[in-house]
Amino acid sequence: MNPFSWALVGPGRIAHKFAEAVQRSPGQQLVRVQGRDAGRAAAFAQRWARPDRPAPRAGTDLAELLADPAVDAVYVATPHAQHVQAIEACLRAGKPVLCEKPLVATAAQAERVVALARERGVFLMEAMWTRFLPLYGALRERLAGPDGIGEVGAVRASFGYAWDYEPEGRQWNPAAAGGALLDIGIYLFTLTRWALEREPGTCPEPVRSQVAGLRAPSGVDRRVWATLAFEGGAVAQLFCALDVEGDNAGHLLGTRGSVTIDNPFWGATRARLHRPHRAAEVLERPFEINGFEYQLREAERCIRAGLAESPQMPLAESLALARWLDAARRDVGVRYPFDEA
Repeated sequence: MNPFSWALVGPGRIAHKFAEAVQRSPGQQLVRVQGRDAGRAAAFAQRWARPDRPAPRAGTDLAELLADPAVDAVYVATPHAQHVQAIEACLRAGKPVLCEKPLVATAAQAERVVALARERGVFLMEAMWTRFLPLYGALRERLAGPDGIGEVGAVRASFGYAWDYEPEGRQWNPAAAGGALLDIGIYLFTLTRWALEREPGTCPEPVRSQVAGLRAPSGVDRRVWATLAFEGGAVAQLFCALDVEGDNAGHLLGTRGSVTIDNPFWGATRARLHRPHRAAEVLERPFEINGFEYQLREAERCIRAGLAESPQMPLAESLALARWLDAARRDVGVRYPFDEA
């Protein structure tokens, strides 16, 4: 089989993890890098060049990248507010897309790109790497099995870091779709949906929700707390912040026991199962590279098979996440300049 060739749009901080996973994965290679700054794109390409792979070509022209027949798929890692333009350009060019989370900045944008992907029949997947990690696969088997924790009745999780306030920085700028919810809160919702779903994309909707928070001087959400209640009695208690340190662990409480997913729960390799009258059981599933490799393999598998979306991270899941994030953001009183009326 020919090597699977990736192009990268947006050579920023998170893109280094993507590039490392690609260039260390057998049968994959990074062939193009596109950024707004030619020097930065060239430096990124040079940083990840490998002697056993073609040297990545760097440039600033997205149209040129999309016209390259050597590109099998595009990974979008631009700031949140720019995702929609890059995704739409890729889909119109017929290029499969793996886009860094959040897929886009608003639910309206999510509906647009999903409709376009389905209309064109081109693969699109949100890069929610948590869902593909070996630990979560092992936990899924244990949760569902006779020796698991039973039905999940509660989810508790936090994700918080005290970052310096920089009004023009990506996390703090409403024009860049900044704020705690889109940057890190999305992982809290992902954990909740993963824990309560029967299959990906099928988590029940909350029957009641209480969401509140604090805004930064720039207007974005700097701290958000939420309680979501579901039919049958399950509840999720979630906290995210750009100005407070969290324990950054996830807790699942079931009818026969509980699970603690170690910090960082969104990229964990270790969890502990607690059941009455038994010693805690430790599950460990280390990464082969850095954790990004598993979503890359899923995207490659789907694209080679001619699938338009991933069964593990379907577009219905991305739409649901976008709607939950929109609703929470409205409850906190945050608006972006590009929000639709």
